[in-house]
Amino acid sequence: MTPTLILSIFLGYFAILFAVSIITTRKSSNNAAFFTGNRKSPWFIVAFGMIGASLSGVTFISVPGWVSDIGFSYMMVVFGYVFGYYTIAHVLLPLYYRMKLTSIYTYLEERLGFWSYKSGASFFLISRVIGASFRMFLVINVLQIFVFDKMGIPFWVSVIFFLVLINLYTMRGGIKTIIWTDTLQTICIIAALLLSGYLIVSDLNWSFTEFSNVIISDYIPTIINTDVDSPHYFLKDFLSGIFITIVMTGLDQDMMQKNLSCRNVKDAKKNMITLGWILVPVNFLFLCLGAAMIIFASKNGITFVGTTDDLFPTLAFNNLGIIAGTIFLIGLTAAAYSSADSALTALTTSFSIDFLNFEKTKKWSQQEKIRIRKIVHICITLLLIIVIIIFKSINNEAVISQLFKIAGYTYGPLLGMYSFGLFTKHKLHDRLVPYIVIASPIICYLLSLFSKELFWGYSFGFEILILNGIITFIGLWFIRKS
Repeated sequence: MTPTLILSIFLGYFAILFAVSIITTRKSSNNAAFFTGNRKSPWFIVAFGMIGASLSGVTFISVPGWVSDIGFSYMMVVFGYVFGYYTIAHVLLPLYYRMKLTSIYTYLEERLGFWSYKSGASFFLISRVIGASFRMFLVINVLQIFVFDKMGIPFWVSVIFFLVLINLYTMRGGIKTIIWTDTLQTICIIAALLLSGYLIVSDLNWSFTEFSNVIISDYIPTIINTDVDSPHYFLKDFLSGIFITIVMTGLDQDMMQKNLSCRNVKDAKKNMITLGWILVPVNFLFLCLGAAMIIFASKNGITFVGTTDDLFPTLAFNNLGIIAGTIFLIGLTAAAYSSADSALTALTTSFSIDFLNFEKTKKWSQQEKIRIRKIVHICITLLLIIVIIIFKSINNEAVISQLFKIAGYTYGPLLGMYSFGLFTKHKLHDRLVPYIVIASPIICYLLSLFSKELFWGYSFGFEILILNGIITFIGLWFIRKS
């Protein structure tokens, strides 16, 4: 595929998203529509659209490539997702709807105090800025390698170009627009997944039965890793999947903002549980796609330089023809935008509500609040640009692995604070909370760094998130009031 063709497809897809933005905001572009979609979103549209937001560009590229390193053991994490979504549906969503929250972190202020609230919101901002930057980097890097490098355009220009496009269609409509663009993007992601798999298996001259037999014999046994010392021991991954879902969905303003746009808690619960079950077969198909790519590369003597994230784009653009390349690019772009646009909206919402106190302050008119919200939107975009450029210089492994590692350190304090708030009745010496939530990730990092020496060869995986939450909980217990 030529750089011009790739860029044309990319811009054409963006034009469709921009058109959706105009249609969805023609009757309303106020802050209520931006933050909550006026709480009128159909639950089944939200559920379907959240598939794309949950998968993102990380799943689209990293999960298939990751098969070469860890087989199908990622499925144990996915099985944990289902239990995590049930927990969110029956514990967190009723709480959020009962309190009529716009930002979910305002719960911490009512339950634990001002500093707990600001600490929780701050950790979300850090977590989502890093996570969104990781996801966007993955896609921009692919475009850089296959398009912009050949046109002599530096990486930093590509980053600005990508973020400006997202700004153009999220600035006005926010969550009201994203509910519908996510639906379009989910359709593109799943279609790209199925068509890419079909093209690769067809190129191998295999029938569906032959390919299924290979998956069953060579890859299904790798789902359960029985090595206790491995970072991907099956029980570690399963428990990590539960808690990753709880914190990266249930305690994440980005994902919860879409749920809170549903008409009522009953619809939000249906959305959450449906999403959990749908993600199981979808993630399994991504792993099957990864297996097909590995087999195809091996049979054709194809090698690639870099991380496992490079496998899918290398095959799609260089070895499978223009149709496969076009399908891959559309799916990748959809996956990238589905997570990037909602992250930008959620970060704007959280900063506006949690730090500028939009819901409480009366010193600004509604028009002034809209203007300030747009300025916040632009500032967060600039921050994401800086973080993505920094990440370019340090990336050396699969992004999905890095994403879950970072989540373990940044979401752990949120897990501990919400657990303390939900499962105890104690108040806190609130001013001490920031010290606890900062100390906990540092302790976890040190334990992880020296885990083999301290714990007889044991190596921490994604379960560092659980440990982080426990340490935060214990720290809060020591600063509780009588």
